[in-house]
Amino acid sequence: MDKTDNITYDQITSEEQNLLLLEDMIPPSERFYVWCYSEDGSRIATSCPSEEIKFFEKSFQKFGGVDKVREYAASKETMPVLIGSPIGMQWAITFETVRKRELLFVMGPVFYSAPAVNQLREALRPYRVSMDDAIWASELIERLSAMPILPHSVFARYVTMVHNTLTGQSLDVSELFSYREDASAALAPSPKTHDRNKIYLAERVLLQTVRNGDINYRDALKMCSELNPGVPVEGRDPIQKFKISIIVFTTLVCRAAIEGGLSPEIAYPLGDSYIESAVNANDLGELNKLSLSMYHEFIYRVHSLNTNPDYSAAIRRCCDYIQLNLSRDISISELASLTGYTEYYLSDKFKKETGVPLFLYIRYAKTERAKLLLESTDLTVREISEALAFNTPNYFTKCFRDVVGCTPAQYRNQHSK
Repeated sequence: MDKTDNITYDQITSEEQNLLLLEDMIPPSERFYVWCYSEDGSRIATSCPSEEIKFFEKSFQKFGGVDKVREYAASKETMPVLIGSPIGMQWAITFETVRKRELLFVMGPVFYSAPAVNQLREALRPYRVSMDDAIWASELIERLSAMPILPHSVFARYVTMVHNTLTGQSLDVSELFSYREDASAALAPSPKTHDRNKIYLAERVLLQTVRNGDINYRDALKMCSELNPGVPVEGRDPIQKFKISIIVFTTLVCRAAIEGGLSPEIAYPLGDSYIESAVNANDLGELNKLSLSMYHEFIYRVHSLNTNPDYSAAIRRCCDYIQLNLSRDISISELASLTGYTEYYLSDKFKKETGVPLFLYIRYAKTERAKLLLESTDLTVREISEALAFNTPNYFTKCFRDVVGCTPAQYRNQHSK
């Protein structure tokens, strides 16, 4: 691995030397690159050819990869994590602890399949905010034919090899790319029997979540996976059954994303690439991670479209934090800590940029989630009130009526048919 000038060879571990041996085992034509970073996001070493380092690292930064490396280090995650991007470029992160110091290893970038130029150009449009960005985006399109392309199964296998080499673990490919524990079993085949009405309601939530670009989707995904064992196909092959379920689910999610505003020119090729990967997959673990990645990517693409580009980074961070924490009593003080602003300054800035006072934005966000739960679940008003951290059901009803113009019970009667 090429090393930066300020790092001595003594700082490169024996595990990293093993990575040098791994490089010899991976055909150079497959262009599987490994990058080593410190906890603060500084690059230490890489196996990427020197002429490509600057461009690929810039792409990693443009898609928020360095920030995600820092988040991964802070989370103390022990499993590899997949990093996606709006253009389908993928990376994976794993770690090594040596001398009480965390080293983060990034693998990639790769595409699972070659993206179409028109699809890539459309997806890069939001990133052309300066002359420098426009030059980078044009260069990315020009380099398309030389981009590393590996099927999901091959990429996962190489990531497994790197992770096991660094950590001494013996993980199987099926154990990689797991999301948080509460969603790790999402969309996996389940032995439970069908409750058709509850399945229908849960699927409505899943698809509406895609249409809304709702990044707080974990509970909905978990609920649906617990209810639905998949498409009831006769036969002894569970992999074939799961493939059919993923193909059906990907098709529905793709349509929902289009209804949420995603361009068909982006949505259809993206859905096709995931379906192709599912058809070529050969184990349940790989299929499960693939389905999670697909759902996650479609939601974040729609979410990106719905995010006002005029909002500052701090206000976007607040909006995302609120969306991800609707089950909690969110205070202005914790949002101020999140952004590094005083409560007064944040409240003033938030209202100026969004046109809505911060406390009302939180209430509106919770009300929108309540509407979805009223339409698509059989939870009681009290249960929804508790799930969204309202002080009492009466207060929830008052807030709901102030925003929507009717009580939660009346809203359910009008929209649950």
